[in-house]
Amino acid sequence: MCRTFRQVTMALLFVATASGVTVAEHRVTFMSQEGSLLIRVDDRPLATYVYRDPEILRPYFKDVYSPAGIQVTRHHPPRQGIDPVDHATMHPGLWLAFGDLGGVDFWRNKATVEHVGFTMPPRVEGAVGTFGVHNRYMTEGTAICDEICTYTFQVRPAGYLILWDSVFSSETSGFYFGDQEEMGLGIRLATPMMVKPYEGRHRPGRILDDRGRRNEKGIWGKPAAWCDYGGWLGDTFAGILVMPDPSNEQPCRWHTRDYGFMAANPFGWEAFKQGPARRTEVKAGQSFRLRFRLLVHTAPSEDGIDLAAAYADCLSVQRQN
Repeated sequence: MCRTFRQVTMALLFVATASGVTVAEHRVTFMSQEGSLLIRVDDRPLATYVYRDPEILRPYFKDVYSPAGIQVTRHHPPRQGIDPVDHATMHPGLWLAFGDLGGVDFWRNKATVEHVGFTMPPRVEGAVGTFGVHNRYMTEGTAICDEICTYTFQVRPAGYLILWDSVFSSETSGFYFGDQEEMGLGIRLATPMMVKPYEGRHRPGRILDDRGRRNEKGIWGKPAAWCDYGGWLGDTFAGILVMPDPSNEQPCRWHTRDYGFMAANPFGWEAFKQGPARRTEVKAGQSFRLRFRLLVHTAPSEDGIDLAAAYADCLSVQRQN
């Protein structure tokens, strides 16, 4: 089912942190396009949500921008000679996917996440904008489970905040999440932000978690309350702070790579050398919920954002549903 929406606009009050006193009004806009939804703040893009793509068989966000108007995810599709072109259809920007959901690989586009429809058209409630979707995980004509996902957007003092809330269920049969590296919320960062400079052409970025560990070597496979991938885009330091909700049933371990990739994975045990393989079973009629917060930020320097304070601020934001 495809539904179109007229443009929806939202006014937000944003207190800038540079001076501590500047107050400005910002407008968030949702605009329907063919198979996608464009999200903007004022006259600048925030991201594009794509729910129908003939090559990528699952929904995703592409072209995610910071408040400074800087794109923080890799070009989609990657640009030859400018970006590494690996995993072009697996790493489109920002996505939630699973290499083993009921024995089927949705991460590598081996099966289809069908967009059933919008459960909630883009709308405004107070100081936030939100929309909801119904996805169905299909393999060879059979549904493994359904997902009801709600996305919420607002401006915070440290940047753009995205709240991600997914509930998985099946009324007819049980299903499970398997044990792999490629499970959970994934991000492919803009090429200049990579820890490992692409062909030596930029200043190295960095990955940092709440315990002070850095980069792939220090963070890969370990649990953390949050993880931030940041790097230099010109003279600006930009990043995405990913914060799994503390109420999630299982903590996330981090599949981090110095080549500009990061995934928050709540299902990896054996995959991260943490013990024997496990399955997360969901019985028929029951549900499994995953929630995340993401903060897209920019600053004049790496130390220009207090990540611990930003994390506390984002946790204080109450969901609208």
